[in-house]
Amino acid sequence: MALGGFANITKVPELRRRVLFTLGMLAIYRIGVFITVPGVDRSVMKSVVRQQSGGVLNFFNLFSGGALENLSIFALGIMPYVSSSIILQLLGMVYKPIDELRKEGEQGRRRIDQYTRYGTILLSTFQAFGISRYLETLNNQDVGGGRFGDVVGHPGWGFRLMTVITLTTGTAFIMWVGEQISERGISNGISLIIMAGIVTDIPATIGSYLAQNKGNVQPLTIGAVCGLILITVATIVFFERGQRKIPIVYSRRQVGRRVYGGQTTHLPLKVNTAGTIPPIFASSLLTFPATLANLHVPGMQFLENIIQRGDWVFNTGYVLLIVFFCYFYTAVTFQAVDVADNLKKQQANIPGIRPGRMTAEYIDRVLTRITFGGAMYVAAVCIIPSVISQVFRVSFRFGGTSIMIVVGVALDTVSQIEAHLITRHYEGLTGPRGARVRGRRD
Repeated sequence: MALGGFANITKVPELRRRVLFTLGMLAIYRIGVFITVPGVDRSVMKSVVRQQSGGVLNFFNLFSGGALENLSIFALGIMPYVSSSIILQLLGMVYKPIDELRKEGEQGRRRIDQYTRYGTILLSTFQAFGISRYLETLNNQDVGGGRFGDVVGHPGWGFRLMTVITLTTGTAFIMWVGEQISERGISNGISLIIMAGIVTDIPATIGSYLAQNKGNVQPLTIGAVCGLILITVATIVFFERGQRKIPIVYSRRQVGRRVYGGQTTHLPLKVNTAGTIPPIFASSLLTFPATLANLHVPGMQFLENIIQRGDWVFNTGYVLLIVFFCYFYTAVTFQAVDVADNLKKQQANIPGIRPGRMTAEYIDRVLTRITFGGAMYVAAVCIIPSVISQVFRVSFRFGGTSIMIVVGVALDTVSQIEAHLITRHYEGLTGPRGARVRGRRD
Protein backbone atom coordinates (compact mmCIF):
# COMPACT_ATOMS: atom_id res chain seq x y z
CA MET A 1 0.00 0.00 0.00
CA ALA A 2 1.40 3.39 -1.01
CA LEU A 3 1.94 5.58 2.05
CA GLY A 4 1.62 8.66 -0.16
CA GLY A 5 -1.99 7.69 -0.82
CA PHE A 6 -2.95 8.60 2.75
CA ALA A 7 -1.27 11.99 2.36
CA ASN A 8 -3.35 12.61 -0.76
CA ILE A 9 -6.53 12.39 1.32
CA THR A 10 -5.74 15.76 2.91
CA LYS A 11 -5.27 17.38 -0.53
CA VAL A 12 -8.90 16.88 -1.56
CA PRO A 13 -11.12 19.22 0.51
CA GLU A 14 -14.36 17.28 -0.04
CA LEU A 15 -12.74 13.93 0.77
CA ARG A 16 -11.03 15.40 3.81
CA ARG A 17 -14.34 16.72 5.10
CA ARG A 18 -16.02 13.36 4.51
CA VAL A 19 -13.29 11.42 6.33
CA LEU A 20 -13.23 13.82 9.30
CA PHE A 21 -17.04 13.78 9.50
CA THR A 22 -17.05 9.96 9.51
CA LEU A 23 -14.40 9.79 12.24
CA GLY A 24 -16.25 12.40 14.29
CA MET A 25 -19.57 10.55 14.14
CA LEU A 26 -17.89 7.25 15.05
CA ALA A 27 -16.23 9.00 18.01
CA ILE A 28 -19.64 10.22 19.20
CA TYR A 29 -20.94 6.66 18.92
CA ARG A 30 -18.03 5.32 20.98
CA ILE A 31 -18.62 7.94 23.70
CA GLY A 32 -22.24 6.83 23.99
CA VAL A 33 -21.13 3.23 24.56
CA PHE A 34 -19.88 4.21 28.03
CA ILE A 35 -23.06 6.05 29.16
CA THR A 36 -24.94 3.57 31.35
CA VAL A 37 -28.72 3.27 31.52
CA PRO A 38 -30.07 4.81 34.77
CA GLY A 39 -30.67 2.33 37.58
CA VAL A 40 -28.16 -0.32 36.43
CA ASP A 41 -24.95 -1.38 38.20
CA ARG A 42 -22.36 -1.47 35.41
CA SER A 43 -19.78 -3.54 37.29
CA VAL A 44 -22.31 -6.31 38.06
CA MET A 45 -23.50 -6.34 34.42
CA LYS A 46 -19.91 -6.74 33.22
CA SER A 47 -19.48 -9.75 35.48
CA VAL A 48 -22.69 -11.33 34.13
CA VAL A 49 -21.68 -10.89 30.48
CA ARG A 50 -18.14 -12.16 30.99
CA GLN A 51 -19.39 -15.15 32.95
CA GLN A 52 -21.48 -16.20 29.95
CA SER A 53 -18.55 -16.33 27.54
CA GLY A 54 -19.60 -17.77 24.20
CA GLY A 55 -23.31 -17.30 24.87
CA VAL A 56 -25.89 -15.00 23.36
CA LEU A 57 -25.03 -12.11 25.70
CA ASN A 58 -21.37 -12.30 24.72
CA PHE A 59 -22.32 -12.40 21.03
CA PHE A 60 -24.47 -9.26 21.35
CA ASN A 61 -21.75 -7.57 23.37
CA LEU A 62 -19.20 -8.22 20.59
CA PHE A 63 -21.38 -6.66 17.88
CA SER A 64 -22.28 -3.70 20.09
CA GLY A 65 -18.64 -2.90 20.83
CA GLY A 66 -18.95 -3.54 24.58
CA ALA A 67 -22.19 -1.53 24.93
CA LEU A 68 -24.09 -4.46 26.43
CA GLU A 69 -21.63 -5.18 29.24
CA ASN A 70 -21.79 -1.49 30.14
CA LEU A 71 -25.60 -1.59 29.68
CA SER A 72 -25.19 1.71 27.87
CA ILE A 73 -27.80 3.72 26.00
CA PHE A 74 -26.51 1.97 22.83
CA ALA A 75 -26.87 -1.54 24.27
CA LEU A 76 -29.30 -2.64 21.54
CA GLY A 77 -26.83 -1.58 18.88
CA ILE A 78 -27.91 -1.44 15.25
CA MET A 79 -29.50 -4.91 15.22
CA PRO A 80 -33.12 -3.63 15.44
CA TYR A 81 -32.47 -1.68 12.23
CA VAL A 82 -31.05 -4.80 10.57
CA SER A 83 -34.04 -6.86 11.69
CA SER A 84 -36.45 -4.23 10.39
CA SER A 85 -34.68 -4.27 7.02
CA ILE A 86 -35.05 -8.06 6.87
CA ILE A 87 -38.79 -7.84 7.55
CA LEU A 88 -39.34 -5.14 4.89
CA GLN A 89 -37.39 -7.08 2.27
CA LEU A 90 -39.23 -10.30 3.04
CA LEU A 91 -42.54 -8.43 2.79
CA GLY A 92 -41.46 -7.18 -0.63
CA MET A 93 -41.59 -10.76 -1.89
CA VAL A 94 -45.13 -11.52 -0.67
CA TYR A 95 -46.79 -8.09 -0.32
CA LYS A 96 -47.32 -6.36 -3.65
CA PRO A 97 -47.49 -2.69 -2.44
CA ILE A 98 -43.99 -2.99 -0.93
CA ASP A 99 -42.71 -4.57 -4.15
CA GLU A 100 -44.22 -1.73 -6.18
CA LEU A 101 -42.58 0.85 -3.93
CA ARG A 102 -39.21 -0.79 -4.55
CA LYS A 103 -39.71 -0.31 -8.31
CA GLU A 104 -40.57 3.39 -8.06
CA GLY A 105 -36.95 4.48 -7.89
CA GLU A 106 -35.69 7.12 -5.47
CA GLN A 107 -39.12 8.10 -4.15
CA GLY A 108 -40.07 4.49 -3.43
CA ARG A 109 -36.74 3.85 -1.75
CA ARG A 110 -37.34 6.79 0.59
CA ARG A 111 -40.75 5.44 1.55
CA ILE A 112 -39.26 2.02 2.29
CA ASP A 113 -36.50 3.67 4.35
CA GLN A 114 -39.18 5.50 6.34
CA TYR A 115 -41.05 2.25 7.01
CA THR A 116 -37.73 0.69 8.06
CA ARG A 117 -37.24 3.46 10.62
CA TYR A 118 -40.73 2.93 12.03
CA GLY A 119 -40.04 -0.80 12.27
CA THR A 120 -36.75 -0.10 14.03
CA ILE A 121 -38.50 1.94 16.72
CA LEU A 122 -41.11 -0.79 17.28
CA LEU A 123 -38.50 -3.56 17.49
CA SER A 124 -36.31 -1.46 19.79
CA THR A 125 -39.24 -0.87 22.14
CA PHE A 126 -40.04 -4.57 22.16
CA GLN A 127 -36.42 -5.66 22.77
CA ALA A 128 -35.78 -2.94 25.36
CA PHE A 129 -38.76 -4.10 27.41
CA GLY A 130 -37.44 -7.68 27.18
CA ILE A 131 -34.02 -6.58 28.40
CA SER A 132 -35.51 -4.68 31.33
CA ARG A 133 -37.47 -7.76 32.42
CA TYR A 134 -34.39 -9.96 31.98
CA LEU A 135 -32.21 -7.62 34.06
CA GLU A 136 -34.69 -7.76 36.92
CA THR A 137 -34.49 -11.56 36.94
CA LEU A 138 -30.71 -11.39 37.45
CA ASN A 139 -30.96 -9.83 40.91
CA ASN A 140 -29.46 -12.15 43.53
CA GLN A 141 -29.39 -15.17 41.24
CA ASP A 142 -26.69 -17.58 40.17
CA VAL A 143 -25.71 -16.77 36.61
CA GLY A 144 -23.40 -19.18 34.80
CA GLY A 145 -22.08 -20.67 38.02
CA GLY A 146 -21.33 -17.33 39.68
CA ARG A 147 -23.28 -15.26 42.22
CA PHE A 148 -23.40 -11.51 41.73
CA GLY A 149 -25.08 -8.52 43.33
CA ASP A 150 -28.17 -6.72 42.11
CA VAL A 151 -27.95 -5.55 38.50
CA VAL A 152 -31.01 -3.33 38.98
CA GLY A 153 -31.14 -1.09 42.03
CA HIS A 154 -34.88 -0.38 42.02
CA PRO A 155 -36.84 -2.84 39.87
CA GLY A 156 -40.39 -2.08 38.81
CA TRP A 157 -42.36 -0.30 36.13
CA GLY A 158 -40.41 2.90 36.64
CA PHE A 159 -37.16 1.13 35.74
CA ARG A 160 -38.80 -0.69 32.83
CA LEU A 161 -40.23 2.51 31.35
CA MET A 162 -36.92 4.36 31.75
CA THR A 163 -35.01 1.48 30.11
CA VAL A 164 -37.42 1.31 27.15
CA ILE A 165 -37.20 5.07 26.53
CA THR A 166 -33.41 5.17 26.93
CA LEU A 167 -32.54 2.16 24.79
CA THR A 168 -35.06 3.02 22.06
CA THR A 169 -33.72 6.57 21.86
CA GLY A 170 -30.17 5.24 21.73
CA THR A 171 -30.97 2.93 18.83
CA ALA A 172 -32.74 5.74 16.98
CA PHE A 173 -29.67 7.92 17.45
CA ILE A 174 -27.35 5.19 16.13
CA MET A 175 -29.64 4.79 13.10
CA TRP A 176 -29.42 8.54 12.48
CA VAL A 177 -25.63 8.46 12.83
CA GLY A 178 -25.40 5.65 10.28
CA GLU A 179 -27.59 7.52 7.79
CA GLN A 180 -25.56 10.70 8.23
CA ILE A 181 -22.31 8.83 7.59
CA SER A 182 -23.76 7.25 4.44
CA GLU A 183 -24.92 10.64 3.16
CA ARG A 184 -22.12 12.97 4.25
CA GLY A 185 -19.24 10.63 5.06
CA ILE A 186 -17.40 7.66 3.57
CA SER A 187 -18.83 4.18 2.94
CA ASN A 188 -22.03 2.70 4.38
CA GLY A 189 -22.67 4.13 7.84
CA ILE A 190 -24.49 1.11 9.27
CA SER A 191 -21.67 -1.22 8.20
CA LEU A 192 -19.05 1.12 9.66
CA ILE A 193 -20.84 1.18 13.02
CA ILE A 194 -20.91 -2.63 13.14
CA MET A 195 -17.24 -2.73 12.12
CA ALA A 196 -16.30 -0.15 14.78
CA GLY A 197 -18.01 -2.22 17.45
CA ILE A 198 -15.98 -5.29 16.48
CA VAL A 199 -12.61 -3.58 16.00
CA THR A 200 -12.71 -1.62 19.26
CA ASP A 201 -13.12 -4.87 21.20
CA ILE A 202 -9.79 -6.27 19.94
CA PRO A 203 -7.52 -4.49 22.50
CA ALA A 204 -9.79 -5.60 25.37
CA THR A 205 -9.68 -9.20 24.13
CA ILE A 206 -5.88 -9.19 23.91
CA GLY A 207 -5.60 -7.64 27.37
CA SER A 208 -8.02 -10.19 28.81
CA TYR A 209 -6.04 -13.09 27.33
CA LEU A 210 -2.73 -11.76 28.70
CA ALA A 211 -4.28 -11.19 32.13
CA GLN A 212 -5.74 -14.70 32.30
CA ASN A 213 -2.50 -16.33 31.13
CA LYS A 214 -0.04 -14.13 32.98
CA GLY A 215 3.26 -15.97 33.16
CA ASN A 216 1.89 -18.83 31.06
CA VAL A 217 1.48 -17.36 27.56
CA GLN A 218 1.28 -20.11 24.94
CA PRO A 219 3.26 -19.10 21.80
CA LEU A 220 1.81 -21.99 19.79
CA THR A 221 -1.73 -20.92 20.62
CA ILE A 222 -1.03 -17.33 19.65
CA GLY A 223 0.64 -18.50 16.43
CA ALA A 224 -2.29 -20.76 15.57
CA VAL A 225 -4.81 -17.95 16.11
CA CYS A 226 -2.77 -15.46 14.05
CA GLY A 227 -2.32 -18.02 11.26
CA LEU A 228 -6.04 -18.78 11.22
CA ILE A 229 -6.85 -15.06 11.03
CA LEU A 230 -4.40 -14.48 8.16
CA ILE A 231 -5.78 -17.43 6.17
CA THR A 232 -9.34 -16.21 6.74
CA VAL A 233 -8.49 -12.65 5.67
CA ALA A 234 -6.69 -13.87 2.53
CA THR A 235 -9.67 -16.06 1.60
CA ILE A 236 -12.09 -13.18 2.09
CA VAL A 237 -10.04 -10.78 -0.05
CA PHE A 238 -9.67 -13.39 -2.81
CA PHE A 239 -13.39 -14.14 -3.07
CA GLU A 240 -14.55 -10.55 -2.56
CA ARG A 241 -12.51 -9.52 -5.60
CA GLY A 242 -13.73 -12.48 -7.69
CA GLN A 243 -15.88 -11.63 -10.70
CA ARG A 244 -17.53 -13.36 -13.66
CA LYS A 245 -17.22 -11.05 -16.67
CA ILE A 246 -19.94 -11.45 -19.31
CA PRO A 247 -18.86 -9.94 -22.68
CA ILE A 248 -21.07 -7.13 -24.02
CA VAL A 249 -21.01 -5.87 -27.63
CA TYR A 250 -22.53 -2.53 -28.67
CA SER A 251 -24.05 -2.36 -32.15
CA ARG A 252 -22.53 0.03 -34.67
CA ARG A 253 -24.75 2.81 -35.93
CA GLN A 254 -24.03 5.75 -38.20
CA VAL A 255 -25.32 9.26 -37.53
CA GLY A 256 -24.33 11.53 -40.41
CA ARG A 257 -20.67 10.94 -41.04
CA ARG A 258 -19.93 9.60 -37.58
CA VAL A 259 -20.07 5.98 -36.53
CA TYR A 260 -21.08 5.22 -32.95
CA GLY A 261 -20.87 1.94 -31.05
CA GLY A 262 -18.97 -1.14 -32.02
CA GLN A 263 -17.16 -1.28 -28.68
CA THR A 264 -16.72 -4.44 -26.66
CA THR A 265 -16.95 -4.33 -22.89
CA HIS A 266 -18.11 -6.67 -20.14
CA LEU A 267 -20.76 -6.97 -17.43
CA PRO A 268 -19.05 -7.84 -14.10
CA LEU A 269 -20.96 -10.20 -11.79
CA LYS A 270 -19.43 -10.58 -8.35
CA VAL A 271 -19.07 -14.01 -6.80
CA ASN A 272 -20.45 -12.60 -3.56
CA THR A 273 -23.00 -10.04 -4.66
CA ALA A 274 -24.69 -9.96 -1.25
CA GLY A 275 -21.52 -8.93 0.61
CA THR A 276 -21.64 -9.14 4.41
CA ILE A 277 -25.44 -8.86 4.63
CA PRO A 278 -26.21 -12.65 4.83
CA PRO A 279 -24.19 -13.39 8.01
CA ILE A 280 -25.55 -10.24 9.68
CA PHE A 281 -29.14 -11.18 8.83
CA ALA A 282 -28.61 -14.82 9.85
CA SER A 283 -27.04 -13.83 13.19
CA SER A 284 -29.89 -11.42 13.89
CA LEU A 285 -32.54 -14.09 13.29
CA LEU A 286 -30.80 -16.78 15.36
CA THR A 287 -30.47 -14.50 18.37
CA PHE A 288 -34.07 -13.23 18.20
CA PRO A 289 -35.50 -16.18 20.21
CA ALA A 290 -33.41 -15.04 23.18
CA THR A 291 -35.32 -11.73 23.22
CA LEU A 292 -38.65 -13.53 23.09
CA ALA A 293 -37.53 -15.87 25.87
CA ASN A 294 -36.78 -12.87 28.10
CA LEU A 295 -40.41 -11.82 27.65
CA HIS A 296 -41.50 -15.30 28.74
CA VAL A 297 -43.15 -16.06 25.40
CA PRO A 298 -44.31 -19.71 25.51
CA GLY A 299 -41.94 -22.10 23.79
CA MET A 300 -39.16 -19.54 23.27
CA GLN A 301 -37.12 -20.68 26.25
CA PHE A 302 -37.13 -24.22 24.86
CA LEU A 303 -36.08 -22.90 21.44
CA GLU A 304 -33.31 -20.81 22.98
CA ASN A 305 -31.96 -23.87 24.80
CA ILE A 306 -31.86 -25.78 21.51
CA ILE A 307 -30.13 -22.99 19.57
CA GLN A 308 -26.98 -22.63 21.64
CA ARG A 309 -24.23 -20.73 19.85
CA GLY A 310 -21.45 -23.10 18.82
CA ASP A 311 -23.32 -26.41 18.77
CA TRP A 312 -24.28 -28.34 15.62
CA VAL A 313 -27.89 -27.13 15.61
CA PHE A 314 -26.79 -23.50 15.61
CA ASN A 315 -24.10 -24.09 12.96
CA THR A 316 -26.49 -25.99 10.67
CA GLY A 317 -29.16 -23.32 10.94
CA TYR A 318 -26.53 -20.63 10.46
CA VAL A 319 -25.27 -22.19 7.21
CA LEU A 320 -28.80 -22.67 5.83
CA LEU A 321 -29.77 -19.08 6.64
CA ILE A 322 -26.57 -17.72 5.08
CA VAL A 323 -27.22 -19.63 1.83
CA PHE A 324 -30.84 -18.45 1.80
CA PHE A 325 -29.95 -14.79 2.37
CA CYS A 326 -27.16 -14.91 -0.24
CA TYR A 327 -29.71 -15.87 -2.89
CA PHE A 328 -32.45 -13.67 -1.47
CA TYR A 329 -30.39 -10.48 -1.17
CA THR A 330 -28.83 -11.04 -4.60
CA ALA A 331 -32.29 -11.40 -6.13
CA VAL A 332 -33.43 -8.19 -4.40
CA THR A 333 -30.43 -6.02 -5.32
CA PHE A 334 -29.69 -7.37 -8.83
CA GLN A 335 -32.62 -7.53 -11.25
CA ALA A 336 -31.61 -9.49 -14.37
CA VAL A 337 -34.72 -8.33 -16.25
CA ASP A 338 -33.88 -4.65 -15.70
CA VAL A 339 -30.27 -5.21 -16.78
CA ALA A 340 -31.44 -6.96 -19.96
CA ASP A 341 -33.87 -4.11 -20.74
CA ASN A 342 -31.15 -1.50 -20.28
CA LEU A 343 -28.81 -3.39 -22.60
CA LYS A 344 -31.55 -3.61 -25.21
CA LYS A 345 -32.22 0.13 -25.00
CA GLN A 346 -28.49 0.82 -25.47
CA GLN A 347 -28.43 -1.49 -28.53
CA ALA A 348 -26.04 -3.84 -26.74
CA ASN A 349 -26.15 -7.62 -26.57
CA ILE A 350 -24.31 -10.67 -25.31
CA PRO A 351 -22.66 -12.55 -28.23
CA GLY A 352 -24.82 -15.53 -29.20
CA ILE A 353 -27.75 -14.47 -26.96
CA ARG A 354 -30.85 -12.69 -28.23
CA PRO A 355 -31.72 -9.39 -26.53
CA GLY A 356 -34.63 -9.24 -24.13
CA ARG A 357 -35.99 -12.28 -22.33
CA MET A 358 -33.20 -14.68 -23.39
CA THR A 359 -30.56 -12.23 -22.18
CA ALA A 360 -32.31 -11.94 -18.79
CA GLU A 361 -32.50 -15.74 -18.49
CA TYR A 362 -28.83 -16.12 -19.39
CA ILE A 363 -27.71 -13.51 -16.85
CA ASP A 364 -29.95 -15.04 -14.19
CA ARG A 365 -28.57 -18.53 -14.89
CA VAL A 366 -24.95 -17.34 -14.63
CA LEU A 367 -25.70 -15.34 -11.48
CA THR A 368 -27.40 -18.33 -9.85
CA ARG A 369 -24.36 -20.53 -10.44
CA ILE A 370 -21.76 -18.10 -9.12
CA THR A 371 -24.00 -17.16 -6.17
CA PHE A 372 -23.90 -20.81 -5.08
CA GLY A 373 -20.11 -20.62 -4.91
CA GLY A 374 -20.34 -17.29 -3.09
CA ALA A 375 -22.82 -18.70 -0.57
CA MET A 376 -20.54 -21.68 0.12
CA TYR A 377 -17.61 -19.32 0.62
CA VAL A 378 -19.53 -17.10 3.05
CA ALA A 379 -20.81 -20.10 5.03
CA ALA A 380 -17.32 -21.64 5.20
CA VAL A 381 -15.69 -18.41 6.36
CA CYS A 382 -18.32 -17.90 9.07
CA ILE A 383 -18.34 -21.49 10.38
CA ILE A 384 -14.93 -23.12 9.88
CA PRO A 385 -12.90 -20.83 12.22
CA SER A 386 -15.39 -21.47 15.05
CA VAL A 387 -15.38 -25.22 14.43
CA ILE A 388 -11.57 -25.35 14.37
CA SER A 389 -11.32 -23.39 17.62
CA GLN A 390 -13.72 -25.84 19.32
CA VAL A 391 -12.12 -29.02 17.97
CA PHE A 392 -8.54 -28.00 18.76
CA ARG A 393 -9.51 -25.95 21.82
CA VAL A 394 -7.88 -22.81 20.48
CA SER A 395 -9.09 -19.53 21.96
CA PHE A 396 -10.58 -17.69 18.97
CA ARG A 397 -13.16 -15.19 20.13
CA PHE A 398 -13.48 -13.32 16.83
CA GLY A 399 -15.24 -15.75 14.49
CA GLY A 400 -15.29 -15.71 10.73
CA THR A 401 -18.41 -13.52 10.71
CA SER A 402 -16.61 -10.71 12.54
CA ILE A 403 -13.53 -10.96 10.32
CA MET A 404 -15.64 -11.00 7.17
CA ILE A 405 -17.53 -7.88 8.23
CA VAL A 406 -14.33 -6.02 9.09
CA VAL A 407 -12.50 -6.98 5.88
CA GLY A 408 -15.54 -6.44 3.64
CA VAL A 409 -16.29 -2.99 5.06
CA ALA A 410 -12.59 -2.06 4.91
CA LEU A 411 -12.41 -3.02 1.22
CA ASP A 412 -15.54 -1.02 0.48
CA THR A 413 -14.21 2.03 2.34
CA VAL A 414 -10.83 1.88 0.61
CA SER A 415 -12.48 1.59 -2.82
CA GLN A 416 -14.63 4.68 -2.17
CA ILE A 417 -11.64 6.70 -0.98
CA GLU A 418 -9.71 5.62 -4.07
CA ALA A 419 -12.60 6.66 -6.30
CA HIS A 420 -12.44 10.19 -4.83
CA LEU A 421 -8.67 10.34 -5.25
CA ILE A 422 -8.52 9.00 -8.80
CA THR A 423 -11.38 11.25 -9.91
CA ARG A 424 -9.18 14.20 -8.94
CA HIS A 425 -6.06 12.73 -10.58
CA TYR A 426 -4.41 11.49 -7.40
CA GLU A 427 -2.84 8.07 -6.98
CA GLY A 428 -4.99 5.63 -5.01
CA LEU A 429 -4.16 4.13 -1.61
CA THR A 430 -2.73 0.98 -3.23
CA GLY A 431 -0.44 2.69 -5.71
CA PRO A 432 -0.91 2.58 -9.49
CA ARG A 433 -4.40 2.27 -10.92
CA GLY A 434 -3.78 -1.27 -12.09
CA ALA A 435 -3.06 -2.39 -8.52
CA ARG A 436 -6.18 -0.98 -6.89
CA VAL A 437 -8.10 -3.06 -4.38
CA ARG A 438 -11.61 -3.53 -5.67
CA GLY A 439 -14.36 -3.24 -3.10
CA ARG A 440 -17.64 -5.12 -2.88
CA ARG A 441 -19.47 -2.70 -5.18
CA ASP A 442 -17.01 -2.62 -8.09
